[in-house]
Amino acid sequence: MTDGAMQPFALTLDKFLDHAAKWHPTTEVVTAREGGPAGRVGYRVLRQRACHISAVLDGLGISQGDHVATLAWNTQAHVEAWYAVMGMGAVCHTLNPRLTAVQLAEMLAQSQAAVLIMSADLSGLAAEICALCPTIRHAMLIDGDVGAWKNTNSGPVVHVLETAMEEAKDTISWGMFDETAPSGLCFTSGTTGAPKGVTYTHRSSYLHTLRLLQADVIGLTSRDVVLPVVPMFHANAWGLPFAAPAAGAKLVLPGRNADGASLAHLIAAEGVTIAVGVPTVWVGLADYLDATGKELPSLKRIIVGGAAMPPALMARIEKRLGVTVQTSWGMTELSPSGTFAPPNDSTRKPSLSGRPAVGVDLLLKDSEGSPLPEQRNTEGRLHVKGAAVIERYFGADEAATDADGWFDSGDLARIDDDGNLIITGRSKDLIKSGGEWINPAEIEAVVGAIPQVSLAAVIGRIDPKWGERPILLVEMREDQTLSDEELLSPLSGRVASWWVPDAIVRVTQMPLAPTGKVDKMRLRLDYGGN
Repeated sequence: MTDGAMQPFALTLDKFLDHAAKWHPTTEVVTAREGGPAGRVGYRVLRQRACHISAVLDGLGISQGDHVATLAWNTQAHVEAWYAVMGMGAVCHTLNPRLTAVQLAEMLAQSQAAVLIMSADLSGLAAEICALCPTIRHAMLIDGDVGAWKNTNSGPVVHVLETAMEEAKDTISWGMFDETAPSGLCFTSGTTGAPKGVTYTHRSSYLHTLRLLQADVIGLTSRDVVLPVVPMFHANAWGLPFAAPAAGAKLVLPGRNADGASLAHLIAAEGVTIAVGVPTVWVGLADYLDATGKELPSLKRIIVGGAAMPPALMARIEKRLGVTVQTSWGMTELSPSGTFAPPNDSTRKPSLSGRPAVGVDLLLKDSEGSPLPEQRNTEGRLHVKGAAVIERYFGADEAATDADGWFDSGDLARIDDDGNLIITGRSKDLIKSGGEWINPAEIEAVVGAIPQVSLAAVIGRIDPKWGERPILLVEMREDQTLSDEELLSPLSGRVASWWVPDAIVRVTQMPLAPTGKVDKMRLRLDYGGN
C-alpha cells in the first residue's frame, strides 16, 4: 500500500504578498506624507515594485543568506524593501533610528550587511553609521532623494532606489529556498542590558502570522483597515506587514509621525478600524481629541502591548473613542506576540494580557528554575516555548533555552483561573531593600491608575542602610497637580508599608526607550545613584 501525499508548500513569507497581489490586487497600502497627499498603491503593483527591488539587490551582488539592513519608517517603500529582501532569500536587518550611530554600527558589524536601505530624512544618521561601518558598500535611499548625503571616496556608493528600480528591467524569482531559512534580524532594545540579535525564519514568521489571524488574537479580515503605529524596525511591527496582505486588509502606514494630531487625521481620512501601538502613543491621541473635540467613528479597536496599560488610560480611551482596547504581551524573542486578550471578552481588564494561542506555551518557574507545582494564581518567572520563540541569539553558540526548550522571558507573572496571563514585573526591575524584594510594577499599577497621572515608574535608589529604597517618578497629565500625599495615599493597604517610595520625582516628560516603553535604564542612571 502506498499512502497518498500532500503538495510541498514551503512556508515562506513571499507567499503572503503573492496571495494579496492575486486575490486583493487593488486593496491599498497607504503612506502618510507630511505636507502632501498620502501615497497609495495596490497590492499587485506593490508586489511588482518589490520584485524590481529584488533585481536591484541581485545586481549589487546580494544573494540568499546575505544581510540587507534597513533604516526607515513605516512606509510603502519600507514594506517593498522588506518583501524584496526576504522574497529573494536574503535577511532583512532592521535598524532602529532612535539609537545612536555607534550602537547601530556595532549591530551592523555583527550582521556584516553590505547594503543599507534608508529613508532620505535619515541620511545624516546613515552617513555617521557608514563612517563607522566599512562593510556597507551601497546605500539606497527611499522616500526622497539624495539630499544632504555627500558622496566620498571612502564611503558607500549612494543610489536613489526609485531610479535604480526604473533601470532594473528584469525581476528575479522569489522563493526556492527552505522555509527554515532566516528572513529577518532584529536586535532587542537593550533597556536592561546590551542588545542581542534575534533571527526570525520564514517558517517562524509564517506560523506567527497564522496565529495573528485567529479570531481571539487580532483576527484581521479583508474588511479591516489597519494602522500599525508600532514601528517596522521593532520586532516585525508585531507581524502586521505580513498579516495585512495575508488577510487582504488595507494597510495604512504613518511614516515617521506618531503624534496625536497626525494619527487622528490619518485615522479619519482612511477609515482605520484597528490601530496598534504601545500605550504612550494613545496618550497623545487622547490628549489631541480632548483638545479639539474631534471624533474617530471608524475606529473600533486599539491593540496595545510593549508595556502595561494604566487602567485610567484604558478607561479614558474606551470612553472617549468608543473603542475596545485589546491588551497583549510579547517580546522581540517571540516574533513578538505571546498572548492576546480576546477582543470581545466582557471580562477584559488592563492587567490581563490574555491567553496564548495554539503554537505558544507558557510555564511558571521558581528562582531556581524548577516548575511551580501550581501554575494558577501563583507568581513565578515566566518561560515560553513555541514555533516562533527564540532558540539561540544571533552569533551565539549556546542556546537561549533550557534543556527542555523553555525560554526565560525575564518577566514575573501570574496566570489566573481562566488562563489569562498577568505580568507582575520584570525580574531585573526588582528592588532589594534590607534583604527583601520589592516589585515596582505593583506600585506603578496603583499610582498609574490615578486619573491625573499620565505615566508612573518606580526604581531603586542606592541607600546606605537598606541597600536600595524605592523612589517614584511621575509624569502628570497636562494642567494636573497632586501633592505627595495624594500620590502615595492610594498605596495604603494595597502594598506593604515598607514598599512605599521614600521620595517622589516629578518629571516633565518620562524618558522612553526606542520601543516606546519607559526607559528604566535611563531613570536608574539619572536618579538611582544617590
